[in-house]
Amino acid sequence: MSTTATRGAVIPAGTLTFTSAGQGVTTATAVGAHLGARIVRLDVVRIAAGRTWALSRAAHEENVMVVFAGHGTAASGAHTREVTRGDAVYSPTGDTLGMTAAGTDVTVYLWRSRLLPGRRPGAAPARFSRLWNTDTQLTGFTGTGQAPASRRTAPMNFLFWPGTGSPQLCLHCGCMQAGEYFNVHVHPDSEEAFIVFEGTGQLHLDGEWIDAAPGDVLFAPPGVPHGTRHPATDPAAPRFATCGGPTPFDPVLYQRAGLSTEVK
Repeated sequence: MSTTATRGAVIPAGTLTFTSAGQGVTTATAVGAHLGARIVRLDVVRIAAGRTWALSRAAHEENVMVVFAGHGTAASGAHTREVTRGDAVYSPTGDTLGMTAAGTDVTVYLWRSRLLPGRRPGAAPARFSRLWNTDTQLTGFTGTGQAPASRRTAPMNFLFWPGTGSPQLCLHCGCMQAGEYFNVHVHPDSEEAFIVFEGTGQLHLDGEWIDAAPGDVLFAPPGVPHGTRHPATDPAAPRFATCGGPTPFDPVLYQRAGLSTEVK
């Protein structure tokens, strides 16, 4: 584990400490006040088969969750959908969020944030998506100048962002083939929290490349350089996928993609 209050952290999945929340649910906080995070919190929730988890405080927060393992039924306010690994669910402020595990245990990663002053959800925000949704992307990202940029850039899928009605939390997914990068960059005003969803690769944090595997978490405070790469040389190597995003959203990413940051 690499961590300081100002530098951020890379947290291996195996070091997370889970505690019982009752009724077949256990939780761990990967990113929170213990790392100096002030805006975003990232929890991991494990739900036993046949059990239901509900976030009682969701009515006061904006929330995004990604199904990391298992399948079941997700609820965002009054909206429900069958979900499985790789599905993502958004719950705007004023709504609840929940998950019922089906015949297997379910693990979800949950991003939580109270809205900053002046931010309001869109009129009809998108509530369900999938990490592999390529409808809106950033391609050719060259970073923000803190490290030499690779020309072999990976695309980033924009799943929840201002264009889908999310005013603060966002969810992006970077899908890297062998040799590809999402180049090193900083967010001047945003805290970044993301996870390794699939494959093995490396995470950059403040000048250091760190080997990472599924379930590992990166936290970068505002102004701290971070990025990802898939250093494999075999073109047939499995892809390396990460998901998460800066909170509050960083308009630079959407501007680079030629997109408006207006909350729809």
